[in-house]
Amino acid sequence: MLTERHLQIFIALAEEQHFGDAARVVGITQPPLSQGLRRLEALVGAKLFERGSGGVELTPAGTALLPFARRALTSIEELHQAAVARDPEGPEIRLGLAPEVPPGAGAAVAAACGAAVPGSRVTVVTAPTSSLVGQVSAGRLTLAVVLHPTVLDGLAAGPVQLLPTWALAPAGLAADSVVELKMLRGLPVAVRPRAEAPAARDLFLDTLAMHRPDGGTVVVTDERAGLAMAAAGQAIVMTADPSLAAPGVERHRLTGDPLPTRLRLVWSHDRTPFASPADLTTALVTP
Repeated sequence: MLTERHLQIFIALAEEQHFGDAARVVGITQPPLSQGLRRLEALVGAKLFERGSGGVELTPAGTALLPFARRALTSIEELHQAAVARDPEGPEIRLGLAPEVPPGAGAAVAAACGAAVPGSRVTVVTAPTSSLVGQVSAGRLTLAVVLHPTVLDGLAAGPVQLLPTWALAPAGLAADSVVELKMLRGLPVAVRPRAEAPAARDLFLDTLAMHRPDGGTVVVTDERAGLAMAAAGQAIVMTADPSLAAPGVERHRLTGDPLPTRLRLVWSHDRTPFASPADLTTALVTP
């Protein structure tokens, strides 16, 4: 049976022309995307893409089906929106948060969403910035807080908010509570995978290299893993979360705050229950 996910995979792959990029847009990994494409091609009885070393291109059959797929997906999204609008429990606001959003800031945005649309239900998911942008574009999320900079794919966005970042380092690495970044030597800085937010990661790494040319980085799955490595004396963690802590780990303010966490709110021009979504951005600012 042809499903909404089949249409999302087909359209994303047609637009991105790359399996990895399309998977991030849809919010899944590459293996299920490839599997979904094979099922779709079996359903329609035609090969939709030609695969090459540089990516994929639509076949004539795929080119012919693409406008119909776009119209079908739009109709499905309109059906979802109509159902939500008539939901006796109130409209659902689907909020996405990047993992780098501090818990207090994420809670504040969720609360602001509920207050802005009385009677609404707010649901929250956490996913990498690249996935969140794709989900907002596809209508699966109402809005999202993502890292800046990032490719917005036509989405609207509020102003960039800069959150101060602390360095969490093994006890004894630095003597003062306020230090210059270049003074934190000898250990790599824990970073999340680049694919989660390529532009933001590149800016972070370029700035880090400018202020701290030696020491390098180590890739971790999340801040908890980075904190564990810091506690073990193996890494330094940069975080905007004022509550992140562990025994044996000291918190340092960085002189000049060279690595602020840059966040912004993104939403679709056509699918938002808010009169002025950008007004919710102020909820990101935490003490």
